[in-house]
Amino acid sequence: MVLLLIGFLVVPVLGLLRSSFLPTSHLLDGGGFSLTHYVRFFSDSYYSSVLFETFVDGLFVSLICLALGFPVGYSLARQPPLARRWRTIIVIMPLTLSLVVVVFGWLIVLGRNGLLNALLVNIGILSSPKIFLFSRAAVIIVLVQQFLPLMILSVMSVVTQINPVLEQAAANLRANRFVTFRKVIIPLALPGILVGFNLVFVLSISAFVTPRLIGGSRVSMLGSLIYERIMAELNWPSGAAMAFILFVSGLGFTAAFNALAASRLIMKGRGYAI
Repeated sequence: MVLLLIGFLVVPVLGLLRSSFLPTSHLLDGGGFSLTHYVRFFSDSYYSSVLFETFVDGLFVSLICLALGFPVGYSLARQPPLARRWRTIIVIMPLTLSLVVVVFGWLIVLGRNGLLNALLVNIGILSSPKIFLFSRAAVIIVLVQQFLPLMILSVMSVVTQINPVLEQAAANLRANRFVTFRKVIIPLALPGILVGFNLVFVLSISAFVTPRLIGGSRVSMLGSLIYERIMAELNWPSGAAMAFILFVSGLGFTAAFNALAASRLIMKGRGYAI
């Protein structure tokens, strides 16, 4: 396991870090050392604003996935094994599709002559077709659709291990459903919630296909900027620097978020390690 982590995580990250210090002019010969790309990133307010917006979008996607995915994951966990198996297959099915296929499907649905405009015009909500594409709301909706199954599966895997007798005991102690949900289910399911939240957040801030195709030039996320810097401009050192900044900042945010959640549990005397 340690060798796998070193081979598939540590080595690529070290290679990314090394490339980020190369001057653009020395890309071919691999020589030189420069902090130019980092200085340019942190001295330009545009990149800072894009990084901030990327994190805000990631938080929105994660919170929406949590709000939609927790009830579904909880209900699946309380289903009989056979029914749960088939419903889980339905949840997993979107993950089997290619990301490009999913994004192009959304381009058709959200297009000016797409399914959503046709439906809204036919039922009288809109008098004429509107442009739903190339907006931040459209990017968030598509990202939620892509990553919602991960939240559902994370919550379901933890809730299935919570004994239903605990909920019955809370009801016998005159606790209503809301109190049982807040004081019994949420604390016990918090590890699964954090895993799903972290997965969705990390995948959202690193997305580049969806922001590029659904958001276009109107929506800037750091993943799409990294893609353009490397594939369009062939500026590998600058793209590597932005990728490493995104990696470190995302890792730091998730570590701080998990540490805060764990400390809150300890303060409440729950005693669960995250």
